[in-house]
Amino acid sequence: MAFFGNGAVNRVNIHSGFVSFAEAMGGAFVLAFLLRAGVSVPQALLAWAAIHVARFVLRPAILPLGRRFGLKPVLIAGTLLVAASYPLLGLVEGVGWTLLVYLMVSAMGALFYWTTYHAYFTALGDEEHRGQQIGAREALAAVTGIVAPLAGAWALSGLGGVWSFAIAGVIQALAVVPLVHAPDVAVLDRAPGAWRAARMGLVLFAADGWFAAGFHFVWQIALFTALGQSYAAYGGAMALAGLVGAVTGLLLGRHIDGGGGRRAVVIAYIVAGIVVAMRAASLDLAVLAVVANALGALVVALVVPAQMTAVYNLAKASPCPLRFHIVSEAGWDAGCIGGCLTGAAISAMGLSLAWGIVETLPALGLVVLVLMRLYGEDTKRLSEANRNLG
Repeated sequence: MAFFGNGAVNRVNIHSGFVSFAEAMGGAFVLAFLLRAGVSVPQALLAWAAIHVARFVLRPAILPLGRRFGLKPVLIAGTLLVAASYPLLGLVEGVGWTLLVYLMVSAMGALFYWTTYHAYFTALGDEEHRGQQIGAREALAAVTGIVAPLAGAWALSGLGGVWSFAIAGVIQALAVVPLVHAPDVAVLDRAPGAWRAARMGLVLFAADGWFAAGFHFVWQIALFTALGQSYAAYGGAMALAGLVGAVTGLLLGRHIDGGGGRRAVVIAYIVAGIVVAMRAASLDLAVLAVVANALGALVVALVVPAQMTAVYNLAKASPCPLRFHIVSEAGWDAGCIGGCLTGAAISAMGLSLAWGIVETLPALGLVVLVLMRLYGEDTKRLSEANRNLG
């Protein structure tokens, strides 16, 4: 398995395993916890949109920090800020100052973390093994997704929000350890053409952000409600999803690296469309909702390698991976804001959240169009074209 030969990427993937565990134990329960804390569905989605508004507005600050310190220190800072946000969530009791403080720290953590994480993974990864390296990461995330939701449900039911999210925060903080001896990546002071080279990433991520708002965030609320707002049932449904997605990503990543990018896109997004329809139809049937949630893990395992292989390779071919991901992540925030606000409006009007799930389908179609174009390009010509932009 030559794709395991990159020690730096292996360290980052181990780091991602800790982050995924914390996310599946704590992050996956954020919206559920807010509902149990007395926050209404529209308010919860507005709060989620507010996080992404703050990320969107503050994102330009990442570039000078990256230029001054390099990517790894900023990534570590983001990891620890996300860790600090978890115990703050456990203190939330409805709409108030504690919710506001949580939203601010969460926004800063996500801003520092995801922009630099994508740039760091881009810089360290190998183009010829990219799909399999991403697949290995997603397979590890799926495995942690089997145990972590059960642990989260148990902790929330037995220990309460404060201790449960504090434990998730500690696990998130431990994700720093694999990065200690990983290499740093410098950021160029000037990179002519870098912003223009990110145009395709901007469009792709904007569409993906809108899709994610309905497919993940609106769905989490809908599923938790369909399961009677039971942490145990919700955690069990998430664990089943982790079991379903445990091996799929690794297999698909190898298919992409073998030249099957377009086929991978077609398979991934046909499955995604079917699961969107199933989720929208399942809100009054708890058993069907659990099945639809499990199939969502299959969608993630298929979609992430198909999408991010193209994105990471495009970013590495650009003049500056960090600038590329600053732009593309801004697009993701904009799309997610739009999707969350739409979901909040649908809920506030008393309509079924099924409409907040179905409205993601046009965004899904745009993602497919962009990816088919990217995989239709010859890799060498694509790299040369991006280097010559500007």
